[in-house]
Amino acid sequence: MEELFPHDVIEFHILKRLDVKTLLKFKSVSKQWISTIQSPWFQERQLIHHLSQSSGDPHVLLVSLYDPSARQQDPSFEALRTLEVGSSSASVQIPTPWEDKLYDVCNTSCDGLICLYSFYELPSIVVNPTTRWHRTFPKCNYQLVAADKGERDECFEVPYHTPGFGKDKISGTYKPVWLYNSAELGLNDKPTTCEVFDFASNAWRYIFPASPHLILHTQYPVYVDGSLHWFTALSHEGETMVLSLDLHSEIFQVISKAPFLNVSDEYKIVMCNLDDRLCVSEEKWPNQVIWSLDDSDHKTWKQIYSIDLMITSSLFRNTRFAFTPLAVLDKDKLLFYDRELGNAFLIHDPGTKSYDLPYTSKRWARVVCYFPSLISIL
Repeated sequence: MEELFPHDVIEFHILKRLDVKTLLKFKSVSKQWISTIQSPWFQERQLIHHLSQSSGDPHVLLVSLYDPSARQQDPSFEALRTLEVGSSSASVQIPTPWEDKLYDVCNTSCDGLICLYSFYELPSIVVNPTTRWHRTFPKCNYQLVAADKGERDECFEVPYHTPGFGKDKISGTYKPVWLYNSAELGLNDKPTTCEVFDFASNAWRYIFPASPHLILHTQYPVYVDGSLHWFTALSHEGETMVLSLDLHSEIFQVISKAPFLNVSDEYKIVMCNLDDRLCVSEEKWPNQVIWSLDDSDHKTWKQIYSIDLMITSSLFRNTRFAFTPLAVLDKDKLLFYDRELGNAFLIHDPGTKSYDLPYTSKRWARVVCYFPSLISIL
C-alpha cells in the first residue's frame, strides 16, 4: 500500500477512518505504522473523527467488586467486562493484573479512559479498556487521612467522598480530582478541600480556593465538556444546587437554580452525562424525570425523558436509589440501570413508550459508558 500512496495519504484518508480494534491489529504492518498509531496526535485525531461521525453507540464497562470466592466458583472471572448493548448484548471479559483487588470506578469516562480508585488501601488506576493500557497513581491526602482516622478510631464514620476524572480542554491535560468536605474530617475550618493530580509531576496538589459550599458525598461527580460537577449539600431549606469546576481555570461556580432544588431524599436524584449534556434524573413517583441543562445559557433546564416507574417496578424491585441514566442509543433511546442492584439494564424508547431488558449479569457491578479510543497518558 505504501508503494502506491504516500504515508500521509494513508494516515489521513485510511488509518484515521478505521476503528480501534482494526488499528491495533495493523500495528504489526510496519514500524512506520506503529509510530503513527502510537502517536498522541494521531490518537486524538482518530477519536475526534469517529465522534464527529457519530459512529455507533458507546460501550458499557462493568466493574465487578471483587469477591474472593468468585474466581473459585468461576475460573474465567474478570474484574472488568465490556458490553456493546444492542449488538450481541453479551459481555466480553477484559484481563487485568489486579483481579484480587477491590476497585470502584468514576462516574464518567473521558476520551475512552476510565478511572478506577480504592477508598483506602490501593493506588488509583487510569485504564483504557479497549487497548488494555493502564497507569497507576498514588493516593491523595484525603485517602491517607481517612484511612488513618478509621484505623485509630473504629467508631469514626468516614464520609465516603468519590473522585472525579476529566480533561482540561484547553491544554489537553487529564485530571483526577478529589473534592471533599474537609471539616467533617477535622482537617481545617474551611467547608471543603480540593486535590487534583498532576500526571506530569506524578503528584497531588491543592486547588485554592476550594468550593465554599459543602457537597453531597452520597453522589458521584460528573464530567461534561471540560468541567466536573457535584451536588451541593442540602441546606436547612432542603435546597441543593449544582456546583461546577472548570478544569482549565480551576475555578468553582454554582450553576443557577433548577427544577429539582427542593429535594427531600438525596438518594432520589442522580447526576449524569447524556450525549455530552449535563443531566439530572429525579424520582417523583410514579415517574422518574430526566432534565437536561441548556448548553447556551447554563440556566435553563428542559425535561427530555420520563420513566414510568409503575412499569419498571414489574422488572426491578423497588429500591431506595433513583435509576441512573447511562447513555442515549440510536439517537433517542435511553439506556439506564439500577445502581443499587447493579446487574441489569433497561432501554426505554420514548417513541413507542416501550421498555426492553437487553442484559442481565449474575454479579453486582459499577457501570460507566465509554467510546473506544487509542488514548493513553504519557
